[in-house]
Amino acid sequence: MNTEHIETVIIGGGQAGLATGYHLARAGRPFVILEAGERIGDSWRQRWDSLRLFSPARFDGLPGLPYPGPGWAFPTREEFADYLQVYAARAGLPVRTGIRVRRLSYDGTRYLVETDGDLRYEAANVVVAAGYDRLPKMPPFAGELAPGITQVHAVDYRNPGQLRDGPVLVVGAGNSGADIAVELAASHRVLLSGAHPGQIPWRIERRAARLLTPVLFFLFRNVLTVRTPMGRKVRPKVLAHSAPLIRVKSADLKAAGVERVGRTVGVRDGLPELADGRRAEVANVVWCTGFRPDVSWIDLPVFDEDGEPAQRRGVVPAQPGLYFVGRLFQYALASSMIQGVGRDAGHVARHLCARPVAAATACAPDAVGLGGGRNGA
Repeated sequence: MNTEHIETVIIGGGQAGLATGYHLARAGRPFVILEAGERIGDSWRQRWDSLRLFSPARFDGLPGLPYPGPGWAFPTREEFADYLQVYAARAGLPVRTGIRVRRLSYDGTRYLVETDGDLRYEAANVVVAAGYDRLPKMPPFAGELAPGITQVHAVDYRNPGQLRDGPVLVVGAGNSGADIAVELAASHRVLLSGAHPGQIPWRIERRAARLLTPVLFFLFRNVLTVRTPMGRKVRPKVLAHSAPLIRVKSADLKAAGVERVGRTVGVRDGLPELADGRRAEVANVVWCTGFRPDVSWIDLPVFDEDGEPAQRRGVVPAQPGLYFVGRLFQYALASSMIQGVGRDAGHVARHLCARPVAAATACAPDAVGLGGGRNGA
């Protein structure tokens, strides 16, 4: 295996990895970004076809380059993926696509980043920005469903054409489940299974939201953090449960003809069994049951029993030179959101640049813009 030596390896070329690369590039530090997808933004392109962001465009820019276009539009998955490509090109970020990391370890002196190809990297620093939603969660009884029932997890769902004729059970009533349920209701009878997670009390696409949405995002960034009593109280709930409904409301589900049912607790006679003992006689099941982080490839003793790294705002004290960016509620509720990764990435980059093993170049306190505008996120 060929070995390349470089000061910093960033694993993941999504918004978190690109934002970290931006800060390191402005500081003049040598680094490389490894992205498993064939194109920058592919993690967005692989989501369902009709997906649109929940945040208005004015909050969807990364450091140095505001998102183009009307500030109160809601970008599609393709539009945001294309923005990420432009962002990397404008900043001249050294992104290497089609490279999947299979192991990260430490030999006592340097980090070893092994890939599926014939190249490995040795680095003084590694930033893990591989995304939180890595492994789809499926209930253990999913394999007991009758073979004739079409099953698809939200990570693989693209459009209604993937499903058979006949009723659909959407398991998981969070934002993904609600969005997909409404879309499917145009062509199928839909049952939506799971507890109602609550909902924000306004329509994000109406003019009134232009006053309320900035307040909400300020709360996500500055109030709900690990430094505040409220943030510390909310964080475990966020890690364990769905966020409240943002775009789709209960009234939308009712208007679309979606039937709310209880939790799916098992399988009986090949059909999904609900908490009230009924069987859901359906031809399709869409599992919107969330994800869990994949840390199996990180061969370092830095995780707790839930797979969470022992980190402080992305810095791992017990493993100098190791950083995380973009994890769910890493520092604030906004940490895994587009509007929150830039701030966390800047903090990580400043800490990395201050390490004794790094070159003497100091990190600039304020990043220079790429497109002549100020980032609104």
